[in-house]
Amino acid sequence: MVRGFLSRERFVGWVNPLEEDCLLGTAGTLAANANQFTNATTLLAHADNWCHCDFNAFIDFHLHNRPRNTAITMMTFRTTSPESCGIVDIDDRGIVKHFHEKVQGSTGTLANGAVYLVEPEVVRWLKTRPNAIDFSRDVIPEFLGRIATWENNGVHRDIGVMQSLLEAQMDPKPDLCWQHDDDWMRNYRTHPVHSFLGDLGGPR
Repeated sequence: MVRGFLSRERFVGWVNPLEEDCLLGTAGTLAANANQFTNATTLLAHADNWCHCDFNAFIDFHLHNRPRNTAITMMTFRTTSPESCGIVDIDDRGIVKHFHEKVQGSTGTLANGAVYLVEPEVVRWLKTRPNAIDFSRDVIPEFLGRIATWENNGVHRDIGVMQSLLEAQMDPKPDLCWQHDDDWMRNYRTHPVHSFLGDLGGPR
């Protein structure tokens, strides 16, 4: 389904999918493909998120309004289950001071959305750290005090969890910026996953 999605005409020529024989991790993948991001701001997004927000505002904040001397902008959101998220403590400028990755008993509600805008210096740093595999565990702690935050006040869910995936079926659907009634979309609508979700209580 993913290969078919990315082979659609609108993605040809500017989306280059890469497959890993062995998973390299959220930081390892970025390091392994560092040559593609040498001199550019990079968007890094974990794929198990359902994220609906104003990405233009997110990018504009990073490029023009983030605090000086920050190299990463982290998208954040408010969570009702802090024990399943990475919780951040920020200062009065919105810079990450502390990060608590999925800690039981956490009292904060401002969570790491696992969507980042990353400056080239971070990618260069990664290239010299072959043991940096996980972005949250291995990179964020090294850049505390240099991570700006931008809060997503729209929809942000970890849909890698079945209950959250079910709840996501009821979220407002975004307006798409392209014609989407093509062969891929028609095949997708008939995919067995929709019956599965219906059997679990979600909409068909």
